[in-house]
Amino acid sequence: MKNLDFSDVICIILARGGSKGLKKKNLKKLRGYPLISYPIMHAKKSGVVGTILVSTDSKDIAKIAKEYGAEVPFLRPKKLAKDLSTTEESLKHALVSYEKIIKKKFSIGVFITATDIFREVAWITYAVKKLKSNRNLESVFSGYKTHKNFWEKNSKGKWVRLKGWMKNYSSRQVRRYIIREDTGLACASRAMLWRQGKRIGNKVHVIENNDSFTSIDIHDNEDLLLAEEAKKIRSKKK
Repeated sequence: MKNLDFSDVICIILARGGSKGLKKKNLKKLRGYPLISYPIMHAKKSGVVGTILVSTDSKDIAKIAKEYGAEVPFLRPKKLAKDLSTTEESLKHALVSYEKIIKKKFSIGVFITATDIFREVAWITYAVKKLKSNRNLESVFSGYKTHKNFWEKNSKGKWVRLKGWMKNYSSRQVRRYIIREDTGLACASRAMLWRQGKRIGNKVHVIENNDSFTSIDIHDNEDLLLAEEAKKIRSKKK
């Protein structure tokens, strides 16, 4: 794995200006830094990203993103910055548009968000290197291990367990578990998937983690306050 070339790796951070739960969310400060700065700094520290691009419809976010070292070659169209706009269509637009500008295609895309900030930088590094070393994989992402039982309504409106084995209760130390997909924390995928409008593929590897703080996803003021306190706790451990 020595002398790997990461010039074909692009990290795209989506940060629209509008947000209902917390206005100007991506510019809110956490421990003195705007939220948009966290994924930029993490991508830089990972050492496996050749280009960091922020896709936003906001001139204010674009300005701050550039100050922290990200590229913002264009503003995202308003039609892709609405409440119901999908991550997949925004990633596709940013990737394809930038590739047309620089006349070059990337092989790996890294997706991380400004609202999921309790990531280990090593997850990004591992995800990219895993794709580099295993051509059969399509995506590598972070996932939280949980031994909790989950229920859903079936077609008849009856509550049923998500998995049959969940009816067998036992100690969490020995029972099976499932993974919560957390692509916002760390996700690397073949860029061709993004061009197809997909975030991740079917041939995946999951970076399993037990960090309960990864459940904090900042979308309202209470989330921000919770993240602030959680950051204080983590800083005391160092």
